[in-house]
Amino acid sequence: MFIIKFKNEIALYGHMEAITLLKSSAFMMTLALIVALITNFSGLFPGNVLTSGVRSDVTVITLAVMLTVSLSRIPYENLNPVKHGRSVLRSVILGLVISSLIPLAGYYLLKDTEFGTQAMGLVFIAATPFAASVGPLSYILHGDMEHAMRGTIIVYILALLWIPFIVWIALGETVDMTNVFITVIELIAVPLLLSRLLVKVNMNRDIMAVFLNCCIFLLVWLSVGSTKFSGDLWVFAAFLMIAALRSFGLGCAVESAEKKIGISRRQRVTDILMVSYKNKGIAIATCMAVLAPTGLAPVAMVAIATSIVVEIMWVAFMDSVLFKKWDKEEPEAS
Repeated sequence: MFIIKFKNEIALYGHMEAITLLKSSAFMMTLALIVALITNFSGLFPGNVLTSGVRSDVTVITLAVMLTVSLSRIPYENLNPVKHGRSVLRSVILGLVISSLIPLAGYYLLKDTEFGTQAMGLVFIAATPFAASVGPLSYILHGDMEHAMRGTIIVYILALLWIPFIVWIALGETVDMTNVFITVIELIAVPLLLSRLLVKVNMNRDIMAVFLNCCIFLLVWLSVGSTKFSGDLWVFAAFLMIAALRSFGLGCAVESAEKKIGISRRQRVTDILMVSYKNKGIAIATCMAVLAPTGLAPVAMVAIATSIVVEIMWVAFMDSVLFKKWDKEEPEAS
């Protein structure tokens, strides 16, 4: 009897541990990246079955479902942009404008080199808004949830025009802008509308977290597993540097600047997430959907895949180092 009970406890513990890992975005992104790289370099990625067109369709559908679920957790309350003008303005400036500057600069520095095609991926990183998970992460990291939720809705509405605008400026002569607009409608407009229908539907947080992380796993595997990593080592170093400046550099710069001007700890947490934590799913989906007809998507994905690696490290750094330091320095604001 004791042995049976002991075995059941072990099984339950193992189940709990598995759920904990599946709920961890950092773990699932890291695992997806490892599996994708193994699949890629071993030549096991089924490119003959998962063709560029199929990958594009699966990516768009998966991300649309993810965004619908994520955005549905944002309630109607406190979304008025006029009443909360300063909060909304910071969200837009940090989450769309400032966060786009470094990837765009990197693209224009590389566009006329032999690595110009790979650098096209930087345009899609620049165009995408911050991740919809900024809200949940703000809650986990003791940030300003209302500021995060309100900013997410406003920024994603503006992204309906911002994404085509950035792509048109940088790649207007290379891509079909009609396809860009259709992709943006599928990825953002439809999830925004559908999410409002699901606002009052109760969803188990653990199940939702596991579902979203499994979707992330699929997106990373589809994109990185099919990426054509070719070229000199220095171009990967350049992409790593651009990604590090965009996440670590911008995040720490905003933290320092906002602390000096007296913005509260809670709002600084959310602002740092907005400026540094891009929605890689949208970047992947738009890149694959827009560039799939040109055959350039697998090459352009190099910059996005490299950025994913850096962003995983940045999320771990924020959670285990940056905000832990704040807990000691500013315990009263936690």
